[in-house]
Amino acid sequence: MSFTYKRATIEDIDMLTKTRIEVLRAANRLSDDADMSEVEKQSRIYYEKALCNNTHIAYLVFDSIGNENCFVGAGGVSYFQVMPTYHNPSGNKAYIMNMYTKPEYRRKGIALKTLNLLVEDAKSRGITAISLEATDMGRPLYEKYGFLKMKDEMELPI
Repeated sequence: MSFTYKRATIEDIDMLTKTRIEVLRAANRLSDDADMSEVEKQSRIYYEKALCNNTHIAYLVFDSIGNENCFVGAGGVSYFQVMPTYHNPSGNKAYIMNMYTKPEYRRKGIALKTLNLLVEDAKSRGITAISLEATDMGRPLYEKYGFLKMKDEMELPI
């Protein structure tokens, strides 16, 4: 199999938004009739802004041989800034999200290659640590890649 990895542009916003909803349905085990209209609307607004100001990059992956450029996977990284710290003097951070490979294409190296592209982009920006939220399915890949479980972070649902 041969795959094409395309860095998404604003022209890909429909596919990015559709993929985001597909990823969220799969990750949260949501049925097709769960209302995702507000998430879809807000995701589109997010992509419109973030792709233009370069605070998010995404890759779309296509099967370029057997399925006439059929979409098979994606991944993205969001960039943001927090207050500088001793371990992160710039305060610049990266968060990997929207990693997805269609079930029939899993275990073919697509997620690893996508992750490599995203990590390299973050490194080129001087990012010193990348975080992500892992599903049970994705955790082995991230651990093998070198991601570590965070000890001190907490969240308050409000």
